[in-house]
Amino acid sequence: MAKSKTVYSCTECGFQTSRWLGQCPECKNWNTFVEETVVTEKKNSRSRTNKLHSSSENLAVGLDDVQVSREHRTKTGIEEFDRILGGGIFQDSLILIGGEPGIGKSTLILQIADRLSKKGKKVLYISGEESPGQLKDRSNRLGIKSSEIFLLSEIEMKKIESAITTIDPSFIIIDSIQTIYFEELESIPGSVSQIRETTARLMYIAKNLGKTIFIIGHITKGGIIAGPRILEHMVDTVLYFEGDRDNYFRLLRSIKNRFGTTNEIGIFEMTGNGLEEVKDISGVLISDSENSLPGVALSSAFEGSRALVMEIQSLVSPTSFGMPRRLSTGIDFNRFTLMIAIIEKKLHLPLQTMDVFINITGGIKVIEPAVDLAVLTAIVSAFKDQAFPEPTIVLGEVGLNGEIRPVSRIEDRVKAAHRQGYNNFIVPLRNKKSLGNLKGENLKINYVKYVSHIFQHLK
Repeated sequence: MAKSKTVYSCTECGFQTSRWLGQCPECKNWNTFVEETVVTEKKNSRSRTNKLHSSSENLAVGLDDVQVSREHRTKTGIEEFDRILGGGIFQDSLILIGGEPGIGKSTLILQIADRLSKKGKKVLYISGEESPGQLKDRSNRLGIKSSEIFLLSEIEMKKIESAITTIDPSFIIIDSIQTIYFEELESIPGSVSQIRETTARLMYIAKNLGKTIFIIGHITKGGIIAGPRILEHMVDTVLYFEGDRDNYFRLLRSIKNRFGTTNEIGIFEMTGNGLEEVKDISGVLISDSENSLPGVALSSAFEGSRALVMEIQSLVSPTSFGMPRRLSTGIDFNRFTLMIAIIEKKLHLPLQTMDVFINITGGIKVIEPAVDLAVLTAIVSAFKDQAFPEPTIVLGEVGLNGEIRPVSRIEDRVKAAHRQGYNNFIVPLRNKKSLGNLKGENLKINYVKYVSHIFQHLK
């Protein structure tokens, strides 16, 4: 008979120990151990992972003998989604989509299922949270009708495997991974052992049975996928939905992608007909005002493979308390406070008695230092209540001594902004050589070496 024992598993890395520990010795995180019961089978029992084997032996093959189809990617027709994945859905892959409840994960995946079914692909939608009637009602609201989409409301892994064998779909959707469980394991659905076991099983189905599987996962209050972090290590691609549920716009970001670049983003708008692509990105990130305003600076940052023009807003006001407030949205807080310190030291502006706020419109989050000068400029502009004579793109990394350091791929940033109608630029002097061959109508590029040079461009 099978024996059971109690172990403690780390929710971050999956490390197991026989007793509770305050800190995980593997990933060094605190208070991450949870208690769970593990069932140990007899040695002569056959493993669950052998039940769907197509053959009794797995033979290694030579690299030159592996045949790869030219049509190894399937395009959904949703350009923003296809680009995030690197040009389409890679065959036999395991894709994890995470996000807050109600942000649009199930809506997007149902729209993807509709597009795939129209290409003649059979799709199996497995939901552990909704009944087939509820899924049908949502499909009707989205205008989705297809005989190639099969619905299954089930949470037990064995029954799911049986349905996969019977229906034999090309694409499988699991909504969500936190509801699926193995009956042999005594732990509850969503526990470390259950998620680890079910994900391992789904990975085998994807790689050995030639299925492409989408996994939907909820996130915790800390903004990470609920469950052990090993879940993200096992899958091929991790996509995160970002944005406020009360906002119309959603950002889908690629955090991990074995078949393409990471940190690619797609912008969608939530409408009555589901999620729709937003192709005019500048219209989302930039305000409609044609004139420059105090406290506003434009910059360009790379999100994956494309440069986005974004608007950085700042507000500086006298503090009403003894301690001035510092608040940043979309900008790393440490870089933000560093810019304030440089302004006080090198530009001699008294911000120690001021509340300073910084925000990137559109919900974009930027971590690269290429927007340092734009952040500094926005704060200075708000403090002095001065603006640029006309919309200007500001680029540059700011050093601790107030020098403006060069940024990477400067030519691509300038070209991307110029295509959107911006002609005025402030860039580091050390990038002048890189822009020497750049020509354009009405293209005006101003080079700066120190942060103090920014004053001469404000009015």
